Amino acid sequence: MAARDHYAVLGVARAATREEIQRAYRALVRRFHPDVNGEPGSEEQFRRVREAYAVLSDAERRARYDRADAPRHGARRLHVNTHRSRGSGPDATAPRRSAEADSEVELELRVEDLYTGARRRVTLSTATASRVHEVAIPAGVTDGHRIRVPGENLSLVVRVAPHPRYQVAGRDVTLRLPVAPWEAALGTELTVPTPTGPAAVELPPGSSSGRRLRLRGRGVPNPSGPAGDLYVELVIAVPPSLTPAERQLFEQLATASRFDPRSQ
Repeated sequence: MAARDHYAVLGVARAATREEIQRAYRALVRRFHPDVNGEPGSEEQFRRVREAYAVLSDAERRARYDRADAPRHGARRLHVNTHRSRGSGPDATAPRRSAEADSEVELELRVEDLYTGARRRVTLSTATASRVHEVAIPAGVTDGHRIRVPGENLSLVVRVAPHPRYQVAGRDVTLRLPVAPWEAALGTELTVPTPTGPAAVELPPGSSSGRRLRLRGRGVPNPSGPAGDLYVELVIAVPPSLTPAERQLFEQLATASRFDPRSQ
């Protein structure tokens, strides 16, 4: 499978500056974010946009990406494919690329894989032979972790795939959670989806958008120390359309309330 053109995904030139890439990313996120766009395919496009930005916004990763298809003369070539080892067959394939025998290849993992670990089959193909290796990825790896392929002078470098729900920074995970205005104002108990299953969170009364609730130890596990934390970042969402009863109640609230959010 050919590697995706990250520049085309963001709609920028290959010579685009970091600022141009950032502007394009922000515009596309506003357009395709699942919270605001329910059209078919928008979630997949949102994932691709975040994946492209994760590569092109990082100078080192962008340089490696730009070099990936450059011809390499005089080097022994390997074709490297990685496949999931669960189920009846390979249900995911990393971008096919050429790599030198003493090089490294990026391995994309889901956020959930960081919690549970995973297994991948790595196929190394030359002009004369193919070799298949079963590689165990332990729970608790993070972005940039290197895993040696047994018997080969080759390392797999873990990259966390963009997720429509979670953002990962080191071992900490952030979830942006929509809440209704009355939930934020009155407080309530929320059921929060986490990578390891639902969790109950107490939402304090008077919460505003951007407030972060911390679930200690619910981030990426750490084999040699404390796990990261999971943060629930609140996003107040209003109904896209109001019933007559809802409109009447909001109008009553607007008349009765003395709250001015712009005076805070």
